[in-house]
Amino acid sequence: MKVLIVCTNHDSYPTKTSKTGLWLNELTHFYDLMARRRILMDIVSPLGGVIPVDERSIDLKDECNARYWEDASFRVKLQNSLKPSDVNPADYRLIYFAGGHGAMSDFTDNTELQNIAKAIYERNGMVTAVAHGVCGLLNVRLSDGTLLIQDKYVTGYSNVEEALVSFVSEVPFYLEDKLKERGAHYTKAMIPFVEFIEMDERLITGQNSHSARKVASKALEELFEK
Repeated sequence: MKVLIVCTNHDSYPTKTSKTGLWLNELTHFYDLMARRRILMDIVSPLGGVIPVDERSIDLKDECNARYWEDASFRVKLQNSLKPSDVNPADYRLIYFAGGHGAMSDFTDNTELQNIAKAIYERNGMVTAVAHGVCGLLNVRLSDGTLLIQDKYVTGYSNVEEALVSFVSEVPFYLEDKLKERGAHYTKAMIPFVEFIEMDERLITGQNSHSARKVASKALEELFEK
């Protein structure tokens, strides 16, 4: 059984000089739980190659972040991600879209990634995502033409969270608003930045970076304990 993890290649904001990219623990917390179950994982990105990491997310007081950040083989994976054309969706039981602000720039309109997600889902696989990574699901259409998230219960980075981190000027859209526009039933925790996930059959989404581990544990439960 294999899992495909999608990470961003995009590292710049429209106006801020700081760099964005992947939010580190949205990868490490998910990866760690999968690794403990000896699950094989591949990392893909829209362009392949180097995955930039948002400098604000390199929190090495987080034991899980530190362990992977200092792991040479893991860092090699981050430098050498697959391109979508390298991926055969039939090899994977689950796809996971990790977030970070970078994802908003290169996930939303990437048809190759959308087709991979669609193929995995339609083979009875699971589609999962966290925080800004949920934008990778906005335009996934199934074979019957309907949007994957239409009428589904989903969560993702909320308008309140976006406002509180004061990056509103840097995002192309509000994820919460777009999910609602696409006909999803958007839910969120009462308090910003707490762990919260939503599950609708084979679709699992997490609200923010604190939810990545919970997305992984719920996915493992569905894959192995049903």
